[in-house]
Amino acid sequence: MIDYQQLFFANSKQFFLIAGPCAIEGKQICSDIAAELKQLCQKHQIPFIFKASFRKANRSRIDSFTGIGDQKAIDILAAIKEQFSIPITTDVHSVEDVLKVQDIVDIIQIPAFLCRQTQLLVAAAQTGKIVNIKKGQFLSPEAMNFAKQKILDSGNQKVCLTERGTTFGYHDLVVDYRGLQQMAALKAPVILDCTHSLQKPNQIEGVTGGAPRFIETLARAAIAVGVDGLFIETHPDPSSAKSDGANMLPLSSMDNLLRKLSHLRNAVKEL
Repeated sequence: MIDYQQLFFANSKQFFLIAGPCAIEGKQICSDIAAELKQLCQKHQIPFIFKASFRKANRSRIDSFTGIGDQKAIDILAAIKEQFSIPITTDVHSVEDVLKVQDIVDIIQIPAFLCRQTQLLVAAAQTGKIVNIKKGQFLSPEAMNFAKQKILDSGNQKVCLTERGTTFGYHDLVVDYRGLQQMAALKAPVILDCTHSLQKPNQIEGVTGGAPRFIETLARAAIAVGVDGLFIETHPDPSSAKSDGANMLPLSSMDNLLRKLSHLRNAVKEL
């Protein structure tokens, strides 16, 4: 179980990392990714939360990969948590989803498109788990205060906010780094989603594109601004990933990236 105050408010020497594959593809690949990420985060002394979606509900096309089956995927998440003794998170899209995962997850993630869905936010809050709300691509940073307040008014003080880019035309997103400070002013831990912020949504072929070559750029800038945590989806072979491969960082690149970010975090704390 994550100690919310310790992880988010104890002036940690390092940022925390939420990372893993976009979706549960199978037990072995999730186990391999979790093992590598845990080892790297221990090496760099970075608090680590494993993330993978048990189902992808928001897809452009009906024939897109959505999952291997809810219960099978949830069982894999539970096994990862037990095997590696690490906290886990997954996203939910309905009150029914909250009920399915509430007993195994440490953080419940609210997708950006659903950040205004009151019933979903209240259900997540009532689990007593940490609720991570992704900022809608269509919202200002200040507007996230209302989403946060829904969690607080539901009796849960454990909430964090994630920036994942703002809609820029039809096929692009941009990150306004002023927004990280504006959301931090709401007195909640702030996370930058380095992968989804680089999506190229609404492509005419119905498959979301991305620009993962900029993941390090976004992450370094976020650390410089003073973000609390980073969200990075990763895969041993993004080109073969069943979901959002165009946005993910190759797992082989994580060690070097975390090394650089750790050094940068230490330098920023000296300022």
